[in-house]
Amino acid sequence: MSIRTLPMTRLVRSEWIKFRSVRAVTGSLAAIFVATLTATVAVFATVGQSDASGPDYESVFSAFYALNFAQVAAINFGATALASEYANGSLGIWLAAVPRRSLLYGAKMSVIGALALLVGLVTSFATFLVGQSFMGDHAIGLGHPGALRAAVGGGVHLALMALAAAGLTAVLRNASVVLGLLIPVLLVASFVLGDVAGNVAQYLPFQAGQLVLHESPQGVMGPWAGLMVAAAWSAAALAAGWWCMKRRDA
Repeated sequence: MSIRTLPMTRLVRSEWIKFRSVRAVTGSLAAIFVATLTATVAVFATVGQSDASGPDYESVFSAFYALNFAQVAAINFGATALASEYANGSLGIWLAAVPRRSLLYGAKMSVIGALALLVGLVTSFATFLVGQSFMGDHAIGLGHPGALRAAVGGGVHLALMALAAAGLTAVLRNASVVLGLLIPVLLVASFVLGDVAGNVAQYLPFQAGQLVLHESPQGVMGPWAGLMVAAAWSAAALAAGWWCMKRRDA
């Protein structure tokens, strides 16, 4: 069977083998877990119990504090996974071999999304369980209201951020530009705008996706609705990336 007639399953397998062989990609994927667990231990081992005594303490949202670092790592993974193909020229080879660009784009994004979801879920559950091991009498379990939903939703949110970064990389073709746009403009500015624009800022992807981490979100959207808004942003980025890959040369 020639590569031009490869079914989706075999094309996805080929993409997985290729991603696994690129150290920059596997390293950025591992960084999601490593950075998050490192931040979790550092924070909860030092100020975890003292923060829990504060009047504004929210046990579920605070349990996933380190996912703020995971978001940055997930964006880096999504951008690096696709940008590496532009940097080493492999995308041009793939496009020459596989004329169905939509199929190729779908395979790439499927692998990126699946890997980010798997590592995101492991990271989300791990940061919760590890963090709570330092909390003593203030510890909560997955049976606490909103905790299990936050653990699952946190992993999904990380996957959505990785896919948004990958889609935007297909548009801009440069990981540094994508990171320079998403991290300071959307990640930092979303929290700044949150103090100025109120509920409107909840519709920004980072703010909306994090609603699922709250036990009782305050505002115009519920936790799953917020995650759907984040998914809509990611879908828009993926659609833009698909359009660019369909119509531009590598």
